[in-house]
Amino acid sequence: MDRRQRLQRDRIRDHPGRMTRSIARGLCAAAAVALILSCPIRSGDAGNIPLDQRRSSYELMSPPTRAMQDDDTANPGTLWVLDGEALWQRESGAAGQACAGCHGDAAQSMKGVAARYPAFDASSGRPIDLEQRIVDCRVERQRAPAPARESKELLALTAFVARQSRGMAIEDVAGKDERLRPFLESGRAAFEQRQGQLNLSCANCHDDNWGRSLAGNAVPQGHPTGYPIYRLEWQGMGSLQRRLRNCMIGMRAETYAYGSPEYVDLQLYLAWRARGMPVEAPGVRP
Repeated sequence: MDRRQRLQRDRIRDHPGRMTRSIARGLCAAAAVALILSCPIRSGDAGNIPLDQRRSSYELMSPPTRAMQDDDTANPGTLWVLDGEALWQRESGAAGQACAGCHGDAAQSMKGVAARYPAFDASSGRPIDLEQRIVDCRVERQRAPAPARESKELLALTAFVARQSRGMAIEDVAGKDERLRPFLESGRAAFEQRQGQLNLSCANCHDDNWGRSLAGNAVPQGHPTGYPIYRLEWQGMGSLQRRLRNCMIGMRAETYAYGSPEYVDLQLYLAWRARGMPVEAPGVRP
C-alpha cells in the first residue's frame, strides 16, 4: 500500500460521514451528466435558440420565487440596492468625491447603463464589465481603494446602478461595435467548448437541454438578465462571474480569476444572446 492509499484509508476511517457525502455528491454529478447526455438534442436548438423562443430564467422558476423577485419589499436584493444608494451619495477616497458629485441623480444618469455592458474600453483595448467600470471610477476619480470582486461594496453599487435599467432591453452592443467582434467570437467559442473532467460545454446544458430538470431545478437558457442576483442557494448576492465560476466547478473545469478576460468575453457573448430581453436586476434565483 503506497502513501496515497494509506492517506485515503485513514481519511475514510477518521471521517466516514464526510467520505459518504463526498461519494454521494460524485454519484449525483455523474447521474446528472448521464441524464443530460442521454436526452435527445432538440432540433435547431444547439447554439441557435430563435429569438422568439428565448426565455428568462424567471419564467422557469416556481411562483413563490417569481413573487419574491417581483416584490421589492420581499426581494432580498433590495437590501444591496439600498446600500448602493447610500454609497452613491457618500464622499469617498482621497478626492473626497461622491458618485453623485459627477453623475448626479442615478435614476437619470444611470438609466440604461447596465443594458450596455460589457462595453469596449479604449484604455485597455478590450471589453470590460459593469463591475470593472465601477472599480475604475472608484480608483481613478475618487482615488479610493479598488473594491474587491464579490465584496459587499461592489455588489451594492452594481445592484444600485443595474436597478436603474430594470425593464429596459439589453442592447446589441457587440453587434453594433466592430471593435467588440473578436471578443464576441472568443466568448462564443468558450460557450461551445467542452471542458473539464466531465467534458461538457455551456451549450450542452443551456442550448441543448434547457427546460429539462436537473437536481430539482429547470435548466435555464443562461441569459444574464437579472445580475447581480440574490441566489437562494448562496443566501446572498453574487455577480455573473460568480455564477460562471460555479458552472465551471460543476463541470470540474479549471476556473479563472475574477475579472479575467475569459469571463468578460463570455459575458459579452451571453449579453449578445440576450439582446432585446429586459433587464431584471436585482434578480432572484433558486
